[in-house]
This record gives sequence, C-alpha cells and structure tokens, in this order.
Amino acid sequence: MPEFDLHTLWPMVITGGFVVGFLVGMTGVGAGSLMTPFLITNIGVPPALAVGTDLLFASITKASAAWPHHNFGNVNWHLVGWLALGSVPGSVAMLVVLHLLNPDTAALAHFIKQALVAALVLSSLAILIYPFVVRGHAHVGEPVEIKVRRLPTMLLGLTLGSIVTLTSVGAGAIGVVILTLLYPMLRTRRLIGTDIVHAVPLTLVSGLGHMSIGNTSFELLGLLLVGSIPGIAIGSRLTGILPDQLLRIFLAAILCFAAYQLSLKA
Repeated sequence: MPEFDLHTLWPMVITGGFVVGFLVGMTGVGAGSLMTPFLITNIGVPPALAVGTDLLFASITKASAAWPHHNFGNVNWHLVGWLALGSVPGSVAMLVVLHLLNPDTAALAHFIKQALVAALVLSSLAILIYPFVVRGHAHVGEPVEIKVRRLPTMLLGLTLGSIVTLTSVGAGAIGVVILTLLYPMLRTRRLIGTDIVHAVPLTLVSGLGHMSIGNTSFELLGLLLVGSIPGIAIGSRLTGILPDQLLRIFLAAILCFAAYQLSLKA
C-alpha cells in the first residue's frame, strides 16, 4: 500500500511535475533522473512504485518531443531500431528477474535506492563531460549514410534497458554521451533526437511491465502530468536564453543533490 497521502500532497506533486517538466523542456534531461528521486525523498513514494510511475511519465513526456524531432529530421531510425533490439529485451529481462525473484519489499527498496544513487552520479558526470566529448567532433561533416555498429549499439541498448527498468534513470544523459562516442560523425541534434525517440518505447515497455506487477499509481501520474505539460511548454520556449554551460552545471548539481538526499535514506 502507498505510504503517502495525495489528498494533502497534491500541490507539491503538481509543483514538482512543473519544475521537472520545465527542466526537461529546456535541457531534454530530467524526466527520469529528477522525478524518481523527487517522488521518493519529497513525497514518500515507495521506490518501486516511484520507478514504475515515473517510467510511464517519462514515456509520455518523451513522446511529446519525439514527433517534432522526427519532423525536423533529427532521428536516425536505423540507430533507434538497433538500440531497441537491445533495450526492449533488456527491459523485459529485468522485469522477469524482478517478478521471479519476488524480493523482499524492504530489500528491493534499499537496492533500488542504491542503484539510483549510482545512476544519478553517472548521469551528472555524463552531462558535464558531454561538451568535451562533442568538442573534438564539432567540425566533422556528417556522411549521407551512417554505418550502424550493430553489436556495440545493441549492447548499449541492453545496458540502458536494464538500468532504466530498475531505476528509471539513464536513457537521457548516459545514452547520449555513449552514442556520441560510438557515432562521432553524427550531428548533435540527431544524437539527441535519436536518443529521445529510442527512450519512448524503452520507457513505455518498462512502465507497462511495472504496471503489470502493480508498481504504478495513476492518480500520481495524472497529477505529475498536470504540472509537467505547461512546464515543458514554457521550458522549451526558453531554450537558448541561458548559456548551455550554466544549464549543464545547474542540472548536474541538482542530480548530485538528489543522489545525496537518496543516500541519506538508502
């Protein structure tokens, strides 16, 4: 049973949804990295329920950005396909493990918190080093056809599928950085667009899997969306006003703070 009372906490949930949506709109990162820690530390949502609800939340927010990226030609669909060939089975495998092992609720909560702390720290580091990774390839022209490195791409998808299904973190910051290393000739906007589109089926499959084992609160999801939809709309319109470096440092600091708060409760 939920350990939180939405009848009294709903204003905080909507506000949290707005803030996270605003950051997602400005940076493209945060649907998973920020929402799950917020739900656990500030709302008191059990970790498994927070992850399951946040995955559906992330799938909806990512989907809202996927279509514009497709229209602008920012998606390499071959890469999306090979990533999904790894991430979807990875997600399903993690769900099967969670279902078959049927771990003790307290032990599972503790493990998810620890894994989430590690994923948040890795995400913050990925956000900070991304500009340095891109800098060396800033003037490299993109070829007409990108040759897909099938095995490494599938392994990346498999890793992301497992991590995201367990913690809801990793599809954004970590995925983009590793994709940049694998495909340095791909333009930044196409890397980001490809990563966002790939995150839609991954978070949807993971979210539906968590829903099938009871790790979803639709009331909580609805309140988050009420706040996040206007937040995304406003944040996306402010993109480019603030310096990108400042935004990255700010976002990395928030992720580290979220990791610190979780570590106190782990």
